[in-house]
Amino acid sequence: MCGIVGYIGKDRAASVMLDGLKRLEYRGYDSSGLATLREGSLHSIRRTGRVVELETAVGEVLGGELGISHTRWATHGDVTEANAHPHTSSDDTIAIVHNGVIENYLGMKKFLLEKGYTFQSETDTEALANLIAYHYAKEPETKGKNRFLESVRKSLSHVEGTFGIAVICKDCPGELIGARRGSPLIVGLGKGENLLASDVSALTHCTTNVVYLNDNEVVHLRPDDFSITTATSANVEAVIQQVDWDTTAAELGDFSSFMEKEIFEQPTSLENGMRGRFSDDGSTALFGGLNLTPQELLGVDRILFLACGTAWHACLVAEYLIERFARIPVEVEYASEFRYRNAPLDKNTLVFAISQSGETIDTLAALREAKRKGYRTLAINNSVGSTIARETDGGIYQHAGPEIGVASTKAFTSQIMLCAMVALYLGRLRDLSFTDGTKIVKALKALPDQVREVLKQNEHIEAIAKKYAHYEDCLFLGRQLMFPIALEGALKLKEISYIHAEGYPAAEMKHGPIALISEECPSVFLTTSGEIFKKSLANIQEVKARKGKVICVASQDCELPEDLIDEIIRVPECHEIIQPILMSIPVQLLSYHIALQRGCDVDKPRNLAKSVTVE
Repeated sequence: MCGIVGYIGKDRAASVMLDGLKRLEYRGYDSSGLATLREGSLHSIRRTGRVVELETAVGEVLGGELGISHTRWATHGDVTEANAHPHTSSDDTIAIVHNGVIENYLGMKKFLLEKGYTFQSETDTEALANLIAYHYAKEPETKGKNRFLESVRKSLSHVEGTFGIAVICKDCPGELIGARRGSPLIVGLGKGENLLASDVSALTHCTTNVVYLNDNEVVHLRPDDFSITTATSANVEAVIQQVDWDTTAAELGDFSSFMEKEIFEQPTSLENGMRGRFSDDGSTALFGGLNLTPQELLGVDRILFLACGTAWHACLVAEYLIERFARIPVEVEYASEFRYRNAPLDKNTLVFAISQSGETIDTLAALREAKRKGYRTLAINNSVGSTIARETDGGIYQHAGPEIGVASTKAFTSQIMLCAMVALYLGRLRDLSFTDGTKIVKALKALPDQVREVLKQNEHIEAIAKKYAHYEDCLFLGRQLMFPIALEGALKLKEISYIHAEGYPAAEMKHGPIALISEECPSVFLTTSGEIFKKSLANIQEVKARKGKVICVASQDCELPEDLIDEIIRVPECHEIIQPILMSIPVQLLSYHIALQRGCDVDKPRNLAKSVTVE
């Protein structure tokens, strides 16, 4: 999950890398550091805390033509300067930054200690720095072979685990080497300069020309050229792609935080996600990248969704909607558990992976397991060129724009909307009527404006948050489609305010969680009209009977007795297919404002990173 930026080119290495690290800080912010090569020596600066601490330490010394940098999410070793990257070999020959986990580093370390190499940190990465130095010292100067490159390649052949790395050598001022296995790494191609990064967002301020490395590929960069080979030295033909990003989308503008910005961007992200994706007759959705014919989709008799975290909650909504409107059985799996089970899948199963970044390692590993077993795979993701996007048979791009805040907001509602559109599309291929299809399309098209209406309640929700920010426990309760939103609401509150929160189906409360109800544990009820409204009302009464506080997020057409509700937030009456999205907005805002009241950093919550690329 760590962020990597490497640079080779003009006399501005440190400034480019610092700018890139700021754009990558959502990947980890325990510590940061950079190393440059100047006058034949490696110079390294490392600091715990945010990138701004590193920037202060670097000061005006921003020159250099070659460097690597890193922002860390800690895996091996405490958050200390010694454990911060870059790591330098004990002979001061090699400097490296690394994202991933080296599983056999203890064996490597034992071997290197016996060879006289020393260690200053607790990390797995330092073992790789020393191993490259060991091979570099042994590697003969051979005509036609690059000594530095060969030493990296030989070292990686001994690594068990995952890595995205950038490496420099004190003897090689015109060379920067990168490699990946399991952790993303992207090459940025400029004019007289080239870059490496773990995310496109760190490159777009310098270039829009990129090459996405695949697993077990090694890139050798010089200021004016580059080459890519496999781990076994086979040449790879690079595919250069253009990144079509508005770089200002990754800037705060007039907002106080990225989370606030991204909450209020949701009407636009939803509009962008559905643009051009409805049929001319307004009865169904259209997707250009599925790479499966209607006939093939008609043969699907089971769908499996794979995801982690917030995306998993979106999958739960998908399960309900696809079964409701397309009548296809759906199962939802935690991607992190799927590949460790021998789950039976029949030949007509379609596997869907959902990941905002397209790089979530657990989801990627589960996807690869499904592909290994021969199943057709599709993805919903927000990152063009991501590993998951490249490895699935087809997919749907969210068009939500870059999401910088660690706690997902606009990406989540975008995922739900696309799942609703998939349900519509699959339903219309089967027995969903033209009339029902047009009603759903109409509802989806009205969605952005209805979200805008909900966002107008921001001040009202902030006032509620001020009343409840001091509580340390909270329950989120909902039934049917609202249960996944209850889970998501609890997750948001936990993520950014550090309040213990749980999400449950409302009817399950009496099977255990009701023991938590007291004056010190408020409950957030997500309530809609319909067949189970009276059941939901009964659940609210159970809480009030035990003196619990009730915050109710309810659709406009719900008639709620005033004596049962302490606080109420209304959302517009709407078609059931978009209810989960409209109900998500208030719980996002509630969590956001509670976190602010508690003095929490909503963009960089403790212990978290946005793109989880380690298992």
